Amino acid sequence: MAENFYLDNGDIKFNLNEVGLGTVVALRESDYTEAKQFPEAPVDFNDAIDSYDKVLAMVGEICGEMIAPRAAAVDEEGCHLENGKVTYAKGTIQNLKDLAQAQVMGVMLPRRFGGLNYPVTVYSMMTEMVSRADCSLQNLFGLQDIADTINKFANEDQRSRYLPRFCTGEADGAMSLTEPEAGSDLQAVQLKATFDKEKNKWYLNGMKRFITNGCAKIHLVLARSEENSKDGRGLSMFVCESGPNLIIRRIEDKMGIHGSPTCELQFNNVEAELVGERRRGLTRYVMSLMNGARVAISSQALGVAEAAYRNALKYANEREQFGKAIIKFPAVYEMLVNARVQIAAARTLLYETTKYVDLRDMYDEKCAHAETPNPELRKLEKQFSKIAAALTPLTKAFCTELGNKVAYDGIQIMGGTGFMRDFPAERFYRDVRITNIYEGTTQLQHVAAIGGVMQRVLDPLMAEISKLPFEGKLRRLASAVDMAHEKLQRAVKTVETRKDPEYHDIMARRLCDMETIVYCSYLLLRGALKDKTREVLAERYIQSMLPVLEMHAEVVTTVTAGIGIIDTRETILGGIQ
Repeated sequence: MAENFYLDNGDIKFNLNEVGLGTVVALRESDYTEAKQFPEAPVDFNDAIDSYDKVLAMVGEICGEMIAPRAAAVDEEGCHLENGKVTYAKGTIQNLKDLAQAQVMGVMLPRRFGGLNYPVTVYSMMTEMVSRADCSLQNLFGLQDIADTINKFANEDQRSRYLPRFCTGEADGAMSLTEPEAGSDLQAVQLKATFDKEKNKWYLNGMKRFITNGCAKIHLVLARSEENSKDGRGLSMFVCESGPNLIIRRIEDKMGIHGSPTCELQFNNVEAELVGERRRGLTRYVMSLMNGARVAISSQALGVAEAAYRNALKYANEREQFGKAIIKFPAVYEMLVNARVQIAAARTLLYETTKYVDLRDMYDEKCAHAETPNPELRKLEKQFSKIAAALTPLTKAFCTELGNKVAYDGIQIMGGTGFMRDFPAERFYRDVRITNIYEGTTQLQHVAAIGGVMQRVLDPLMAEISKLPFEGKLRRLASAVDMAHEKLQRAVKTVETRKDPEYHDIMARRLCDMETIVYCSYLLLRGALKDKTREVLAERYIQSMLPVLEMHAEVVTTVTAGIGIIDTRETILGGIQ
């Protein structure tokens, strides 16, 4: 039977149909007037969903039949640097050709440049499947956010020159942000952008490090454009092309994602173009780029989690010990059940998040192109921006930590076999490990999310789901979640009463975890209301996760009473020699 990573995963299709993309698609398709200019554009919402469904099935087939079988060889061969030129593994080269031929290298870009004009939500579903097939390939296919950033912020001339090349697959991209002394703290970027008035051109000089796909043809570069500046307000965004003055000094020898080259770059007077306005490189453009990266890496981690879970499930059904398949042992099937439920919760959260990212982007574009200021549009844009800003870090933290847990448990289920390179379990473990590090560690996601948690940004969304017509078991579960929501709100108020920044930081992880548990519980209940077969997923998640929420609430109370981590930090850490 042919493998199709979309058709074999009804959970993705359920989310496509039920997440509620009506407003998103209508805005993206300009109330379906695009069909007048482009024959392939949908004429209504049902036509759009049908189009998404068909393309997702095509990508699912490519992933299952072509990309996944090449993944082990790609991992073994890796990338190579010779005479300043990076060569991908043979399987990666073919994978990119297959995806380009399928015309899915410009998924979110406008049709006038050769793109599909699809929402972020649908693109994220594609990236989940690509990551399930080969995690490292997502770091190439998933860099379409770079082209999307050019589309959002560059001028029309730049769009017309760069975007068609992305859509055909002729050009690829890299985010050249990180430097040896500027990792998570991008305000410390020092790569210098100098404007030559005589030539009317910008030139870039300096170093970049840990650049994913640093061998790309087109780079978005964060550089210091303002003399004597030291913070983020002195940084601007530039676009440049690879060439003899952009030197690849090395590619990193990494633990995983071997099919994706991570490069150290040296810019020697590289000619570049300013993107957007000066001084807004970090505060506006990179923040937008990073928000897109959060959901992309969430999709990547979720894809690996799905692959690791399915691999472990297959092994557990086939492997016999003590006269029976090991899936019959409670210790084994409990790990598999937990993985299945948590993956469903993460997927529901991810595509709910991408929906709000889509709404934010669409209303932001509407406001930008409005002939006169429209207060109602601006109000909606601000509303969805707040929701997206609250959800994207919570989603990245949840999905990437889950991906690591499922990959870890997958090896445990397979025992010594899982530790061997003859099987994919150890590759899943190595590949997924980076996801809760790059594009912002889990700890930084909590820092990014805690403001929204404290401001209770998601409360109206939770209240709306709570009021749905649940009955029977679902009503009882919903009532339990309502009570958990109240405990979360009390925990937030408890933290607020203590005016101590360090204490707020130490409680951030617990409050973010509580927020994620409550919101995922509501989302799963909503899904169960639409499809009764999903009731068991909601029940299992709620029953297993509400006690975790109780534990976090208890810690918040205990530390507030003066017995906790902050008070004992010096005693414990100071005593270690």
